[in-house]
Amino acid sequence: MIQADLTVILPEIILAAYALLALVAAVYTGKDRLGPTLVWTTGVLMVLLGIWIATAPGGGTTAFGGMFIDDGFSRFAKVVILFSAAGVLVMSQDYMSRRGFLKFEFPVLVSLAVVGMLVMVSAGDLMALYMGLELMSLSLYVVAAMRRDSVKSTEAGLKYFVLGALSSGLLLYGASLVYGFTGTTEFSGIVQAVQHGNMALGLLFGLVFLIAGLAFKVSAVPFHMWTPDVYEGSPTPVTAFFATAPKMAAMAMMTRLLFEAFGQAISDWSQVIALLSLLSMFLGSVAAIGQSDIKRLMAYSSITHMGFALMGLASGTVFGVQSMLIYMAIYVTMNIGTFAFILMMEKDGKPVTDISALNMYAKREPGKALAMLVLMFSMAGVPPMLGFFGKFYVLRAAYEGGLVWLAIAGVIASVIAAFYYLRIVYFMYFGKDGEEMDAHSSPMLWLALTASAAIMVVGIINMFGVEGAAAAAAQTLLQQ
Repeated sequence: MIQADLTVILPEIILAAYALLALVAAVYTGKDRLGPTLVWTTGVLMVLLGIWIATAPGGGTTAFGGMFIDDGFSRFAKVVILFSAAGVLVMSQDYMSRRGFLKFEFPVLVSLAVVGMLVMVSAGDLMALYMGLELMSLSLYVVAAMRRDSVKSTEAGLKYFVLGALSSGLLLYGASLVYGFTGTTEFSGIVQAVQHGNMALGLLFGLVFLIAGLAFKVSAVPFHMWTPDVYEGSPTPVTAFFATAPKMAAMAMMTRLLFEAFGQAISDWSQVIALLSLLSMFLGSVAAIGQSDIKRLMAYSSITHMGFALMGLASGTVFGVQSMLIYMAIYVTMNIGTFAFILMMEKDGKPVTDISALNMYAKREPGKALAMLVLMFSMAGVPPMLGFFGKFYVLRAAYEGGLVWLAIAGVIASVIAAFYYLRIVYFMYFGKDGEEMDAHSSPMLWLALTASAAIMVVGIINMFGVEGAAAAAAQTLLQQ
């Protein structure tokens, strides 16, 4: 029995064991000299694990008495998490090495954070969910404060830690209420207690507290307050990581909890998720307009995008879950390319984050400017870029789920958000002549930027099979 359980969680065991071995090897050998090597080996291992999970036969199995679930839904989320984490790690190596803060702890902490994410998306029990969530969170608190010589980085780590502790408290309080009213922490047991939508008031309170704790992790309004400061203060490679894999993990975890544990009470939580979606879309869209720092702008952009992803979830349907998965896969890809571009923004070897520095950038770097234009158009939802189809899916899910008002609000928010994406394009092509930034030639950043932009254009043909995989994953989740 134990052997069968361990086989189910083998990818997580391998990654955790690798992280511990890498930590010991770095401590007893060259310490930070191993940093670049560990980045590459960690990235390669994550890609290999992602391929293994995507192609492994079976699925639909549980381990440890239902605490861990290996199904199509978790596999889809895991592949996105592993590939995005590997991409961010590899493209960060040159940036961090040149600035002298590529510590060996960085790839180790990212590995441990990813282990937490993999556990989160497969959790079938509130305790397993919390264990995965805290492993991810504790690792992220440390990497946010990675630059110990930077006041902003230290401040970002501290803010993230304090507010993260608050959100964990909300989550635990909600979990205790759910346990008190159902007598179990297993999702399969909770769903039996809410059969036919008969929910006790205390159980409903527990659900709301759980949603509040998870909304913090996806930076949904009104639990978004940490996002702009942490995005701005953290080292840019760390910000790129925050904007990709953890967002996918948190959205997948929230989806599994709502549909597997509270799937009989969709009418109760759907309106809460719809409100979070509405607030996130509009606050993110409006607040980003006045931003001059591109990292803060991307923080508000992520809040807006999470609002759109939550729109699919709020519909409470199989197609809604499918649209959310498609949207998150596209969102992660766009962010990897965009942050690759931000990592290349330098002046005299120092990072530049002011948007005005992009004035007439297209004249000096036409290739990079074109790739960034494609990504900005995709984020704004301009057809025929892939980002348009991501928004189309979630808007259609909201419409078909009876949330017509939310779909209309989403269109309005998308129009507002288009302003600040197109403003970056305006600066690059029509702005005043400004000081030239350094010519950057990191091959990995170039590859990440151009590949991401190419996917936004070429992906409209068949989405590289993501649409079918997302549909199968959503069907798997809602059949349980």
